[in-house]
Amino acid sequence: MVQCRICGGSVDEFFDFGRQPVSDSFVTPQTAGSEFFFRLAAGICTECTMVQLTEEVPREQMFHEDYPYRSAGSAVMHEHFEKYAHQLLQSELSGDDPFIVEIGSNDGTMLKTIGKAGVRHLGVDPSAQVGEFAKEEGVRVRTDFFEERSAREIAAADGPADVIFSANTTSHIAYIDSVFRGADAVLAPDGVFVIEDRYLASIMAQNAFDQIYDEHYYLLSVTSVRNMAARFGFELVDVEPLSVHGGSMRYTIARPGRRTVSGAVTEHVESERAAGLARPETYHRFARQVKESCAKLVELLTELREQGHSVVGYGATAKSATVINYCGIGPDLVPFICDSTPAKQGRLAPGTHIPVRPSAEFSKPYPDYALLFAWNHAEEIMAKEQEFRAAGGKWILYVPDVHVV
Repeated sequence: MVQCRICGGSVDEFFDFGRQPVSDSFVTPQTAGSEFFFRLAAGICTECTMVQLTEEVPREQMFHEDYPYRSAGSAVMHEHFEKYAHQLLQSELSGDDPFIVEIGSNDGTMLKTIGKAGVRHLGVDPSAQVGEFAKEEGVRVRTDFFEERSAREIAAADGPADVIFSANTTSHIAYIDSVFRGADAVLAPDGVFVIEDRYLASIMAQNAFDQIYDEHYYLLSVTSVRNMAARFGFELVDVEPLSVHGGSMRYTIARPGRRTVSGAVTEHVESERAAGLARPETYHRFARQVKESCAKLVELLTELREQGHSVVGYGATAKSATVINYCGIGPDLVPFICDSTPAKQGRLAPGTHIPVRPSAEFSKPYPDYALLFAWNHAEEIMAKEQEFRAAGGKWILYVPDVHVV
């Protein structure tokens, strides 16, 4: 039996996706087959209720020099982070000489606004390549992993932080105990540790099984984050639902007794209890739905191929690795995937080696169908690709179920 990385409790494994590649390992035709593979399986801790992977991928395999994700790649996410930066400037960062640390600062999309306001800041990200993008925007960056060691060094050099911010990063970090010890070392007595991440309740409600991949070591809920914070000497004081990424949650964590706990915390804990998010049987039912969805998706793609229809993928996302590898979708069913990220173009999707081409290829000519891997940006993408619809094109989605629009 696997032990929980947070509380040491037993983890009830509910799904095994089999042998999977690192999700962001987009290889060249020359290096195809060199991907790092691991067993992707998920379970729920029967004590603290944290949903987590049962096998950890070495962090150097996931977050490296060539890490291709860019926060600024989505106009929606750019606006989201800019708005929250202004919110912080008016609240937590409005005092005398405030200081903020961002864990997983990526290309500096959020900290750029903070820096322009003249506020002391530091982004901590292990990828030197994305760090260079941030530095070009005037963002101060430390190329490193955030953990107890680096946090103590930051505290010694810069003093206590009023805010530690982490968007879609904390769930990536299996060694979360070291992160909280780091937060304890650098966070000011009245400071806050703010985490944004995809919300487990939304994932379950949408049957969004592709949110389970190597980088998402933890799938967070209000209940599990409250338990996790308490385990490491902190307190969950507020939560705020967010629409980004198909449904996320912003968690505000503080030192015990320093902030009044919002009623929203209790409300969400109760709603999660009612939804069965603490019960293993809920996840075993989810696993059965995943198998059905994959079978239906492959059936649809096979039928379209046999009928002579053209199908391409849209959005070479990290989470698409789970879909194409578990379902066995290769170039025979999806000849290529269009993506706007230059670092992915000309490469092959991990595992099944579907070619990734520039977005301009999408209209040369338009396909009959587009399999939308970036479904969490569906509204933004469909508004952008209206000519595709005008040309008679149709979108294939698999969340919450397999359907054509």
